[in-house]
Amino acid sequence: MEILNDNKDMIMDLVTKYGLKIVTAIIILIIGLWIVKMIVNAVGKVLKKRNMDDSLQGFLRSLLGGLLKIMLVIAVLGHVGIEMTSFIAILGAAGLAIGMALSGTLQNFAGGVMILIFKPFKVGDVIDAQGYIGSVKEIQIFVTILKTPDNKTIIIPNGPLSTSSLTNYSTEATRRVDFTFGIGYGDDIDKAKSVLQGLIDADSRILKDPASFIAVSELADSSVNFTVRVWANAADYWGIFFDMNEAVKKAFDKEGISIPFPQTDVHVHNVK
Repeated sequence: MEILNDNKDMIMDLVTKYGLKIVTAIIILIIGLWIVKMIVNAVGKVLKKRNMDDSLQGFLRSLLGGLLKIMLVIAVLGHVGIEMTSFIAILGAAGLAIGMALSGTLQNFAGGVMILIFKPFKVGDVIDAQGYIGSVKEIQIFVTILKTPDNKTIIIPNGPLSTSSLTNYSTEATRRVDFTFGIGYGDDIDKAKSVLQGLIDADSRILKDPASFIAVSELADSSVNFTVRVWANAADYWGIFFDMNEAVKKAFDKEGISIPFPQTDVHVHNVK
């Protein structure tokens, strides 16, 4: 009977000491989970309003929810009276070790997040980055996939892609097309300019505003060089580039305007 009474007293002491803390901890846990859910949903609405990528939205919401729940569990266990200092230290050391082991992967992940948030380019854009030119086929969380004009697939890690310079050819609706044409020193400069202007006026794809530009840019070793600059819609860039080069050659030939090319004179001396 005495042992039973002692056990009852011990149980009553434990209930008195920890019962209220456990009940309070359960209440804190329930309310905390509700608050975490509200925060995650609110963040999700903000991300949706910013038109962020769906996969990134889901990942960020899951990451935020997981971190908040871990903090909540630590707070609840601490309220009950469980010492969490050692556990937090172990958790921090483990996180540091994992971070060092996956430094490259984490860099690519961070780069992917930055690209999806700030959107320096989007799917379908033509970019020049890391030595490759191609159309963006897919933006993943770790890599970006390009499709080159000759139908090659290029996979670029997002880490270096987000921290280095790149050229986005699709950002603006219009682009300037630059040409350099050379004529001989014996040819008529005004006639050549007139021929070039006529070809520009005849191409409906070339925009009138901004106005085209034609000027002598260089008196080179064997030619007088013209710089020609015209503006066009981005989709017409390459069509105008290739067509204009062909049209200038045909027009110069028709008008008797020479296009200099490198020549080598060989002098043979007969020595007796």
